[in-house]
Amino acid sequence: MNKNYYAILMAGGVGSRFWPVSTTEFPKQFHDMLGTGETLIQRTFSRLTKIIPKENIFILTNQRYNDLVLEQLPEVQQKQVVTEPAMRNTAPCILYASLKIQKDNPDAVMVVAPSDHWIEDETAFIANLEQSFIACSKSDILMTLGIQPTFPNTGYGYIHYDKESKVARKKVIQFTEKPDYDTAKQFLSTGNYLWNAGIFIWSAKSIITAFSRFQKEMTALFEKGIQVYNTKEEGDFINTNYPLAENISIDYAILEKAENVYVFPATFDWNDLGTWGSLYDKLDKTEANNAVVNANVLAVNASNNMIRTSSDKIVVVDGLEDYIIVDKEDVLLIYPKSKEQDIKVVLKKVKEKYGEQYG
Repeated sequence: MNKNYYAILMAGGVGSRFWPVSTTEFPKQFHDMLGTGETLIQRTFSRLTKIIPKENIFILTNQRYNDLVLEQLPEVQQKQVVTEPAMRNTAPCILYASLKIQKDNPDAVMVVAPSDHWIEDETAFIANLEQSFIACSKSDILMTLGIQPTFPNTGYGYIHYDKESKVARKKVIQFTEKPDYDTAKQFLSTGNYLWNAGIFIWSAKSIITAFSRFQKEMTALFEKGIQVYNTKEEGDFINTNYPLAENISIDYAILEKAENVYVFPATFDWNDLGTWGSLYDKLDKTEANNAVVNANVLAVNASNNMIRTSSDKIVVVDGLEDYIIVDKEDVLLIYPKSKEQDIKVVLKKVKEKYGEQYG
């Protein structure tokens, strides 16, 4: 296994569209959403260990989830858990982790990957990652993995690439955030757009160089701590300085500005598991097309539902179609799948009326 291969596993999100299972105190990446016996972060960590040494996988998360990470990933040491004292989007935490990794190994190449995505063909994923690692270790490039679109999804970002490229990796022309339906249809018809999976590969040197060029203030802020990174003084420095960083995503901070960004068209199936509907799509179904997790269901005239309980509860459903039914101790959600994007709004109203403890 290549000692220069590293990973930054992004595990700080709340996943509010998976409420009531996913909450601020216990977000979706720490749940067994698929009913496989593994939580999403455990599954992602296991996948990455097929190509990256365990000790080279860093978990980026909020300070409040530090103990959860160590509990669910017992192979991980405390020094591998990189915690944010404040929410500042993806750019600051990626720069911070990259500087730590570069100090540990100047020849490092890394993948930045979400901890809560679904990838079925892990062999193809590893092969794509290996090709990307090799390319990034030889060239000053910033790489992202793109997914071949199967329908005009308006919930994903899109990557427009140069179709004239004769090599496996394609030059990125433009990133587009969540287009409307007509625009997404137009993208698919051109044949040179991919879904943005939010999986990035680059060398530590290349990404830090890009930050130095496009985010001078942020780079200066974090480079002040070079001497204390990977020491016991690091925590005090980060607690003081991290909240001063700009709140900005890696896409806006770097990828939309840099000229050396490429996309590798992935050969594996992928789903970002961002909503109950996306989870429904990936689960096995009953004869009535109900997707069931941790429940014993008696369904009468009920079809196309997403049904989940926390402990094999018996659920009797009659006359419901295309609904999300989620039972969790003190909350029961029965909600139309067609309105799943509004669950974040519902959560806000629940917290306002009944208290923050429910979200």
